Amino acid sequence: MRLFASPARLGLAGAAAALLLLPFADLAGAATPVSQDRVTPTTMTAGVAASARLTVHAPSCLTAKTLGVGVRDAAGDNLDFPGNASNVLICPNGTHFTSAPRTLPAGTYTVFGFWQDSGGAWHNLPSHQLTVRAGSTATGAKPLATSGASASDGGGSPVSGQSAVWSDDFSHGIDWGTKWAGDKTSSYRYGNHNPDDNKLDWLDQSDVTASNGVATFTAQPSSHTLENGKQAWTTGLLTTEGSSEGFQVRTGDYAETRVKLPSDPGAWPALWTWKNGNGEIDSFEYHPDNPNLLELTNHVTSGADYYTGTGTVAPGQWVTIGTHYGADSVDWYVNGRKVYSDSHGVGSSFSAYLILNLSVSAGAYHPAPAGSTPITMQAQYVKVYR
Repeated sequence: MRLFASPARLGLAGAAAALLLLPFADLAGAATPVSQDRVTPTTMTAGVAASARLTVHAPSCLTAKTLGVGVRDAAGDNLDFPGNASNVLICPNGTHFTSAPRTLPAGTYTVFGFWQDSGGAWHNLPSHQLTVRAGSTATGAKPLATSGASASDGGGSPVSGQSAVWSDDFSHGIDWGTKWAGDKTSSYRYGNHNPDDNKLDWLDQSDVTASNGVATFTAQPSSHTLENGKQAWTTGLLTTEGSSEGFQVRTGDYAETRVKLPSDPGAWPALWTWKNGNGEIDSFEYHPDNPNLLELTNHVTSGADYYTGTGTVAPGQWVTIGTHYGADSVDWYVNGRKVYSDSHGVGSSFSAYLILNLSVSAGAYHPAPAGSTPITMQAQYVKVYR
């Protein structure tokens, strides 16, 4: 769970190394010197990846910090095309942009160009309807309803033919030693703490408890001082690295968790993977200052997106988040619905340990804790299908 320094909204290449993760500001109707000449597609087929193309011009040359193509579904959630361009020169003779490809479920959407000016303000360009037709199920994806239970109940993988190979529903407490370790991780520079990544974390196994099938992660001020002089917070982490099972996800697996998102400033929960200094796929990262936004990132090859779900992602709300580690595309699911495909994948030999944890932000890019009140996050399960 590294600092999210190259989000899809800000371009997958050449983005600034540290940026505030702000929700997209819809400035439709505001005066803008950029005119949209054309944006496509107008139709797609469900499960078939396609790129968006945008042509814009300006009365005199200007540089847009970001240029891209947005998509909103009927609920108003952002499902943008990935691979935005950074520092784009837009002139009277026109500028052309092509996004990275993505898939969308069948339905009706709104598609539009957007750009960010030199002052950091976002501007939406004119929109039109995008129709995604139902397609073949030959790709292996299927609706969760056909698996016999809903995704929010942990009823199964959305990938055809898979069955559970590893899981923990916390019904018997935390299975320390066999399934999980919690006192150190190789993803932290010092094993049990890591000030390098804008974190205040100091791992304490006692900060993860379970009762009635729910695991609770707690973060609270500690007496430890980090190498940068900041006061650490003890916090909970579960990792399969260092457990006797030593379970690892691998190419083709689907991993899923159901979590209750925290509301306290400083909270930074995530489900992610790690091995040998990398192997990082972020199923999600969340910061309450962006209350409706999940960060979805493939650090192994390339791919990132902000999923904005005003009806599904919110502080204090339960949400089911899953990731399919495909060789050619990593796919993310929220409450059983595919919301992003990176079209890069993890390759054929990927394997890594699972990590579910509650980090604490040190304040550089998201607010640090406001006071000393403990921060909590809850989870109902972690499951892996193969």
